[in-house]
Amino acid sequence: MMLKITTATTSTTTISSSPRLLSSLPKLSFLKPFNPHRAPPIRRPTISTSPRMSWLNKFGLAARSPTDSSSSSAVCQGPDDDSPAPGQQFAQIGAGCFWGVELAFQRVPGVTKTEVGYTQGYLDNPTYEDVCSGTTGHSEVVRVQYDPNECRFETLLDVFWSRHDPTTPNRSGNDVGTQYRSGIYFYTPEQEKAALESKERQQKLMSRKIVTEILPAKKYYRAEEYHQQYLSKGGRLGSKQSAEKGCNDPIRCYG
Repeated sequence: MMLKITTATTSTTTISSSPRLLSSLPKLSFLKPFNPHRAPPIRRPTISTSPRMSWLNKFGLAARSPTDSSSSSAVCQGPDDDSPAPGQQFAQIGAGCFWGVELAFQRVPGVTKTEVGYTQGYLDNPTYEDVCSGTTGHSEVVRVQYDPNECRFETLLDVFWSRHDPTTPNRSGNDVGTQYRSGIYFYTPEQEKAALESKERQQKLMSRKIVTEILPAKKYYRAEEYHQQYLSKGGRLGSKQSAEKGCNDPIRCYG
């Protein structure tokens, strides 16, 4: 048997089809037989490269992809390893944008410290851009430190329910995204019990189902400094709002 190959100049070249020669020809992958049991290729999620993200990339500020490291995930999903001041207790509360929520807790008598941050996610040391990408699973929370002799956990829960609509999944007002979900993250069995009972009482007052998640407090990552006490410092407008204990002034949330 002989093979004839026609070139662009219309000349014909004859090649011997010996087994040795044929075996030296490159194999064509598209001629592989279909294997119905072969698993499809894995497609990993990617973060959108919008013009804004491209601009952030130039300065190394763009969101990172969630890590595949099991050790990193284990840290993120582990318990909050920080300790409150002696005689104090922690609470983690997520009720939408943490700026206004923090100011509400700053005003509560018996609350000795507040700070905002990220928790419940799968990326170690997330940035604000990481969290806002919606790919890391983090929630924006306020970590409240309070004196249980002066402030009951139930009081904090009352403030929590008053600050947002707990029936809207992944949304609080105009803020939409998984980081704005409603959540109570407890440190003790007593906090868990109080949260569940409070949710049950609140549900009787609502016409729609409450979607608040009640979960153990996990690793807490403090947000960037400019987020801390944002409204009481004046925000970008320089219009400071009172954090005095017992203040009832309306809270205005601005960027």
